[in-house]
Amino acid sequence: MTFPAFQTSLRRLLVILSIFVLAPTAIFWIMTTQPIFPTSPQIDSKKVNPKALEAHVRMLSETFAPRNDYHPAQLDHTADYILKEFEKAGGRVSEQVFKVDGHIYRNVIAHFGPETRERIVVGGHYDAYGEFPGADDNASAIAGLIELAYLLKKTSLTTLVELVAFALEEPPYFTTANMGSAVYADSMKKQKIPVRIMICLEMIGYFSDAKGSQKFPAPLLKLFYPSQGNFIAVVGKMDQISAVRRVKKAMQGSSVLPVFSINAPTFVQGIDFSDHRSYWQAGYDAVMITDTSFYRNPNYHTAKDTADTLDYDKMAMVVQGVYASVLTYDE
Repeated sequence: MTFPAFQTSLRRLLVILSIFVLAPTAIFWIMTTQPIFPTSPQIDSKKVNPKALEAHVRMLSETFAPRNDYHPAQLDHTADYILKEFEKAGGRVSEQVFKVDGHIYRNVIAHFGPETRERIVVGGHYDAYGEFPGADDNASAIAGLIELAYLLKKTSLTTLVELVAFALEEPPYFTTANMGSAVYADSMKKQKIPVRIMICLEMIGYFSDAKGSQKFPAPLLKLFYPSQGNFIAVVGKMDQISAVRRVKKAMQGSSVLPVFSINAPTFVQGIDFSDHRSYWQAGYDAVMITDTSFYRNPNYHTAKDTADTLDYDKMAMVVQGVYASVLTYDE
């Protein structure tokens, strides 16, 4: 083979490689990072108070710990606290009571806006794993729900918004029909209630600027995301790209906090590890807002998951982003 012929063959080989290697990688990048061009933040005047978030987290993770099915009285105290905070925030409060293994559990709901049949749901679980404090998992989400309630009370809405604090997300109930979110989503499905979007809050308070602090379920993801765990993530299924894009864009426009996203198959570990899975199973669009849980927080499901480890300023920006997401779905 002559040298010019070799060059031609090499170019052809590179073209083939680009088609079978680079093109899929580019498609994957577009799917995981959309929208490609970040939205410039348009900071809303309705800012969230970081000190209020911290106060809620400390109450839940210190006063009411442990919060699991072995301590139903503590779960009751927690539900009472959430209910009263929703009432103080001006929500129209109700409960869904259900029985599991002879014990009564409660999903606590706050309604805002007109009583339309179609609704927007934002939820998170208030139980914690084992005997641990569960500050990030998941007192952070409940604190966010409560402060979101205060923002919604000051807002003119055209669609009913439900904030739901779910019981029994943690093992041994996770993935079962006894999850509080499964009970709630199934009841909505049976009533044929339309849901524009369900936004699940799952661990929204742990951040780190240290290099290597962010881990991933697959090595390829390191090419598309920061090595520092200093961002919030929007997670969705492969067939819900539009929902993820819409929420991410709203969050990017609400604060300076970096927002990344991923649409992935449910077999990827962690993609369906929260209450949004219950809405997926009921046929609704749902996304998870998360600090990526055990892929970042080394205190996950340990006694070290305490209120002192969380970043309440960044958590406030997450809540502000969730508020912006609700507003974009209320349009």
